[in-house]
Amino acid sequence: MKHCLLLILIFCFSTVALAQTGTLSGKVTDDKGKAVAGATITLKELNRSAMTDDNGRYELKAVKYGSYTLLVSSIVTQGESMTVKLTGASITANAVVKAVKDKELSEVSVQGKTEKRKLETSGFAVAIIETKDASLRNLTTNELLDRTVGVRVRQNGGVGSNVEYNLNGMSGSTIGIFIDGIETSTYGSSFNLNNIPPAMIERIEVYKGVLPSHLTGDYVGGAINVVLKKDASRNNATVAMSYGSFNTYNADASIILRDKKTGLSFRGSGFYTFSDNSYEMWGKFAKYTDRNGILIRDFRAKRFNNTYKSIGGRFEAGFTDVKWADQFFLGYNISDTYNEIPHGTTTGQPYVGRFAEYQAHVLTLNYNKNNLFIDGLSLNINAVRSSRYTYVQDTVTTLYNWDGNPLILHTDYMIEAGEPPIVMKSPMNGAQQGIPTISQVDRKIINSRSNLAYTVVPGHRISLNHKFERTDRDDKNLLRPVNKDLITEIQVAKNIVSANYEAQTFENKLRTNVLVKYTANSTMQTDPQATYNADGSYLLNPQTSRTFNDNFGYGATVSYNIIPKLFLIASMENSYIMPTEEQMYGNLENNILPNLNLLPEQNINYNIGFRLGSLDFGKHKISFYSSAFWRNGYDKVTRQTVDSVVTDSDLDIQATSFINLGRTQSRGVEAEVIYVFNNKLNASLNFSKFNALYKRDRDENGTVDDRYNLQIPNEPFFTVNANIQYRLNNLLQRKSITNVYYNTGYVGAYDIAWHPSEGSLTPAQFSHDLGASYRFPSGKIIASFDAKNIFNSALYDNFGVQKPGRGIYFKLNYTIGKF
Repeated sequence: MKHCLLLILIFCFSTVALAQTGTLSGKVTDDKGKAVAGATITLKELNRSAMTDDNGRYELKAVKYGSYTLLVSSIVTQGESMTVKLTGASITANAVVKAVKDKELSEVSVQGKTEKRKLETSGFAVAIIETKDASLRNLTTNELLDRTVGVRVRQNGGVGSNVEYNLNGMSGSTIGIFIDGIETSTYGSSFNLNNIPPAMIERIEVYKGVLPSHLTGDYVGGAINVVLKKDASRNNATVAMSYGSFNTYNADASIILRDKKTGLSFRGSGFYTFSDNSYEMWGKFAKYTDRNGILIRDFRAKRFNNTYKSIGGRFEAGFTDVKWADQFFLGYNISDTYNEIPHGTTTGQPYVGRFAEYQAHVLTLNYNKNNLFIDGLSLNINAVRSSRYTYVQDTVTTLYNWDGNPLILHTDYMIEAGEPPIVMKSPMNGAQQGIPTISQVDRKIINSRSNLAYTVVPGHRISLNHKFERTDRDDKNLLRPVNKDLITEIQVAKNIVSANYEAQTFENKLRTNVLVKYTANSTMQTDPQATYNADGSYLLNPQTSRTFNDNFGYGATVSYNIIPKLFLIASMENSYIMPTEEQMYGNLENNILPNLNLLPEQNINYNIGFRLGSLDFGKHKISFYSSAFWRNGYDKVTRQTVDSVVTDSDLDIQATSFINLGRTQSRGVEAEVIYVFNNKLNASLNFSKFNALYKRDRDENGTVDDRYNLQIPNEPFFTVNANIQYRLNNLLQRKSITNVYYNTGYVGAYDIAWHPSEGSLTPAQFSHDLGASYRFPSGKIIASFDAKNIFNSALYDNFGVQKPGRGIYFKLNYTIGKF
């Protein structure tokens, strides 16, 4: 009996010993003490791996007791191996690795690549645009975006014209446009994606659907987030200048300084842009009014009253990589723009003497710290105080034709009767657009965003976010100056509180992100309502109107690594969007009329797709991406369009307002393939196809709506982009690098009126661009050449406005290295 009990006890203890497992965790840092994110941790004997999170931490659970070889690999560091012994329930094994030297990076933007890989496999429907090559060429930020899968940049003309962004049929207030996580509306028209050069940008993030916690807002269509350069690891300066067609100048410069001992840093950048925009229009929507008052299509004319110039600077001073902050910067942005307005919403009637001026003074605060007080706790704060000024003048009463001369009426009957020609004036003693105007709009904007996140255990993170935005707007009519107490004052405010839970499970193969948010929106308009007495005095009876609405939203994202390099990505969101200040109260310079009756828009979005690659086959690399989406919208906010086109004048819209559409539905698919050969040839092809349909069959009175199931007008719904780049080494000089580029784009035909007709159909468009850049052996000077729209095709955009024809541009970049 004793022998039996002894055998049982030995068997039990042996079983427990064999089954004992523990958790191996730790942190990976480089030789400067900085956390290494995205590093792969492998137990060689078990062939088990994990990846470090943003704080450099990793965790491997259920590891059998024993001695193992731990391998650390990362694209930003040298490989490292160490021996670890797991003898308890929890063992910590930290690793210190050496950073890769600059020359070993071979000019690859490592940070961009790790961020790109991390974001594109995080579960969000996101595309990352890297700007390194584009910054060397004469390309604008908007041109880069317009070549991205599923993105359509809608521009009313040439350089500096009004821009709208469309992400697979979602546009307007459903799309967030950010600079470093702060809405571009805070900075105003003189500092936005229209004029920020790619040289100032580290990368561009394009989200479609659910947004990450640091961009939480009342958006459901997605967002474009421009991340400006911040690397202060070494002192350097760059300057670039370019000149091209239509008398277009561009110049930008930047400098970064940092003291290694104290961490004190300075970042400065600036830009200047000028263009006459004097390109020809000859396409379908180019019109001329003859002496009989009849509109003639396809009239070839050069645009005039279209000068644009903008200058701006961004200056930041603070500390990086110090004990109390990873980054702390106080900044100041200043920008100034002069923009002539050549026509209204469409090109039917040219304008003379109508122009706008913008100024913005912006104070910024940026603070972020990982491991604040305790390991795993991080805080990120972005706060902005902006003073924006807009001046619009329109006092010329004579109407003009597209040949640059006054519009003259002199019919055959008048000639026969001996009557003199009549120089046409605006009706009712008006100006180019409506009544004569000299107006000034002052805006004071506060925009703050804070994010507090805590990594509970490696792979599990919770975050709390708060966004506050308030705009105080004063409109003045300088033609009729009045006292301050007679000015109409407007205030728009929003508060958004959200919470996120992010998890990495199943050995980091499954990544999930759950979002809930609460939004509170309010508006207030104070109208003085003055009653004047006979002696000129007045009595005030202020009328204040207020609105308030609040709502809850939720969403989730999922990313699953099915097999190595193959990720399944899905997301859904149900949320509301508040109309913007511009949509509700109008914007003179962009020909937008007010509509105070706008309702919040609701959207329910679903996205599912996959990302494969990069697959390596010797010298060949290939990667794929594809996504399908389904979006249901209620009270969609969009620009008003005409119902149908019967005569040529029906499309001559001077100004439009935003309106609500009852119900809409959008379903579609997008895809992209990228091919690389021998690290010299890069080729990509992408397309986006969707149907955005109007889904309200009856109006509020029960009347049948004849627009039911029609495509929503003025939205391109089929686009294709392809580009090829090839690198030639030592072409003219040893150690020189030459890159040649080719890009083509296709936009399918679409209508700009509700009921399709020949008059409202925007024809299909093909564009072709060529370019080349040459880097001299020193690496400090790069010269580039770009030929855009080389076949001089008629290209159209928002409401049929024609874009520039063939253009030739030259650019020089000069970089001062370490100093």
